[in-house]
Amino acid sequence: MMKKEELIVKDLKEIALETYEMVLENSFVSMTAKPGQFLHLQLDGHMLRRPISIASVDKEKNTVTILFKINGSGTKHLAGYQPGYVLNALGPAGNGFTLDSESSTILLIGGGIGVPPLYHLGKQLLDKQRKIISILGFQSKDYVFYEKEFQELGETHIVTNDGSYGTQGFVTDALKNIGDFDSYYSCGPIPMLRSVSSNLEHKNGYISLEERMGCGVGACFACVIPTDNNGGYRKICKDGPVFHHKEVSL
Repeated sequence: MMKKEELIVKDLKEIALETYEMVLENSFVSMTAKPGQFLHLQLDGHMLRRPISIASVDKEKNTVTILFKINGSGTKHLAGYQPGYVLNALGPAGNGFTLDSESSTILLIGGGIGVPPLYHLGKQLLDKQRKIISILGFQSKDYVFYEKEFQELGETHIVTNDGSYGTQGFVTDALKNIGDFDSYYSCGPIPMLRSVSSNLEHKNGYISLEERMGCGVGACFACVIPTDNNGGYRKICKDGPVFHHKEVSL
């Protein structure tokens, strides 16, 4: 269920280069948000809302944590909001990850700002006593975040494009170092997701798409993606952002 809500900024800090962690207080969102869902935030001076994935929730404190990277005027503006500021948001929005009840070992593959929703998922999977392996990809050492948090979930591999930290290359380069697993969940830019889906075509997998949106409720058709059958389309904001990797054409 999605509602228009007001969220109070409780904390804001820079956790990596141009990457911020913001803690927001709202009882409805913290109690109902599922892994893979997002908040569609209204920012002062900007017509279009900004979709930001949910990284974790704390039901006892009624808080929800989001992470975002400055990549334009909207997120730069968001990074200026201090504790006490009230944000207007639609959410929790979208359809989240489908938990595979048959999988005992699960691989999480995140790229850049696609990492946060996988942390929310990983915490829930750990509560269900699943074994978790994570591959996290970043541009360079300066952009790495949440390494310790993922290590607390299970085996974690860091990959950087320039090799300044962890393994040099892309997330798919780290697959050769991974043991057997039953299914995977991945979030990141489309080129990364395309490569992951191709490399793991024989596995059961789910992908979460990063996309700029218009309305965020499926009315404007600004964020559609073709399916792999019948020439149809899916709306990323409403039908996604999570899809089975064989459902859509990247």
